[in-house]
Amino acid sequence: MKKLTFGTPEKLTPSIYCKGFSYEETEISYPVDKIVFFENARGCCLRLPLGNDEQIYGMGLQLKIFNLRGRKIVARPNCDPVAPTGDSHAAVPFFVSTAGYGIYVDTARHAEFYFGSSNLMADRAEAAERKGIAMSTDELYQAALNGVSNVSIQIPAAKGVDIYIIEGKNITEIVSKYNMMSGGGVEVDEQDMLPIYRVCGKFNRAQVEAFAEQFRKDDLPIGTIGLEPGWQTRAYSCTYVFSDERFPEHETLIQKLHDMGYRVNLWEHAFVHPDSPIYKDILPYSGDYAVWRGAVPDFSFPEARKIFAEHHRKYLIEKGIDGFKLDECDGSDFSSSWSFPCMAQFPSGLDGEQYHALLGNLYMQAILEAFGDRKPALSSVRSAGALSSALPFVLYSDLYGHEDFIRGVATAGFGGVLWTPEVRKAKDKEELLRRLQSVVFSAQCLINAWYVEEEPWRGLDCLDEVRELLKLRESLVPMLVKAFKKYKETGCPPIRALVSDYTNDPETYRIDNEYVFCDDLIVAPIAVGKTGREVYLPEGKWRDFFTKEPVQCGKFTVETDSIPVYEKAE
Repeated sequence: MKKLTFGTPEKLTPSIYCKGFSYEETEISYPVDKIVFFENARGCCLRLPLGNDEQIYGMGLQLKIFNLRGRKIVARPNCDPVAPTGDSHAAVPFFVSTAGYGIYVDTARHAEFYFGSSNLMADRAEAAERKGIAMSTDELYQAALNGVSNVSIQIPAAKGVDIYIIEGKNITEIVSKYNMMSGGGVEVDEQDMLPIYRVCGKFNRAQVEAFAEQFRKDDLPIGTIGLEPGWQTRAYSCTYVFSDERFPEHETLIQKLHDMGYRVNLWEHAFVHPDSPIYKDILPYSGDYAVWRGAVPDFSFPEARKIFAEHHRKYLIEKGIDGFKLDECDGSDFSSSWSFPCMAQFPSGLDGEQYHALLGNLYMQAILEAFGDRKPALSSVRSAGALSSALPFVLYSDLYGHEDFIRGVATAGFGGVLWTPEVRKAKDKEELLRRLQSVVFSAQCLINAWYVEEEPWRGLDCLDEVRELLKLRESLVPMLVKAFKKYKETGCPPIRALVSDYTNDPETYRIDNEYVFCDDLIVAPIAVGKTGREVYLPEGKWRDFFTKEPVQCGKFTVETDSIPVYEKAE
């Protein structure tokens, strides 16, 4: 690993807010002498060499795109990633190449990455040699990619930047080293890996108890019950105080759920309502824009984290709350633009652009400070940034495209984040089971029924199939715990794209709907509305995970109501 400094970097970057940040410099083979740095009116720029055969992946969780070669990607946090532009719940300025290196750019800016640009002087001679006239868009685009290529990076406002170049024998090794730079991965226990059910946000105490009792009667191995906005006296913005009207004697409810074998998780977001008991104390440490009329704490201040954490510890965690769902910490540019703007200013000197990139991580840190020495349950978050692998939270989305969700399982492993393709409502049995199949084989088995007053399977005549899938998840728990232990100790993502392990196999370069699961399995989910799919198994010995029958490597087509899963046979 090699750190390179160009110009005068900004003082407020992701690395200074990462508590476990560390690295060891080693010799690298990357041609650092070919990196070009310059400033312009928009900030500063880097230009790095890119080989004709290199394929690029990463930039955090990507739901709309997989292979980044030839694309412009902006590292911008956004809850509405509607196009392959880089917008993401986890926008991470870190990318990896099939050429054996990865580069982390230490910035909280909405940096622009062009993966396959060419500058005029370097490309002039090659352009002169081209013969003929391109007559199709395919020819035009290929000509653009076949020239002398670069990775060009524009970092707004900054006059300099630190970058970290990481090398490895494959993408998995490179990503593992990146994760270790931020303190390693997350270790989990068995209950963390059991299914989570988030009840309807309008439910009161009696309705929550009824659902919890029904799950046990139906023999469903639910491990955690999540309460949505209605548990609070105010939500949008939040008070972080239980509603006595909807949840009388809430401490008794928490104990009852614990006695039934459940953990309890609470929904919230970081915007503090004026009725909250912490509002006056946290206001001096907040930004100059409100969100839903609530204060936006500057969690880069220890004082702000302390105020927030002490309230959570005293009134929620010490009463038995095991974890949290941290919502709305990304912002929206494509729907109602409900968050603070990039022009916002925070007491620490951060502006809104930087704070959008940092809020998810800093919010998670504030919650972890509330737990102190106690281990929190693996929780949920809507946004995570660079260097976040050591934070025990899994990403989820307000979007709901199943193929996008499957792609997210594959891409999350490039960026040091965890992702769940959650289940909500389904129009029919087929959709519900297809979605549940992919959730069972993911980092967190989440049924997020926050707006569904009945269980999603109620009325679809598939309780037996749901039970079978959730029992399957339960059987995978030892495998998951082992993989997460490795994640903690080595940084190796427990779930990752095929190209991550099989970087030298060109057949894997565009496979965005299969993934390696816990080292020894390859999972190939079938998307909603389809009865089968093409599967690719890399060179090696494989067998069907369910039947144990041998399966040849290579490409083949499978038709099944189940989910195609294959395990190493050697």
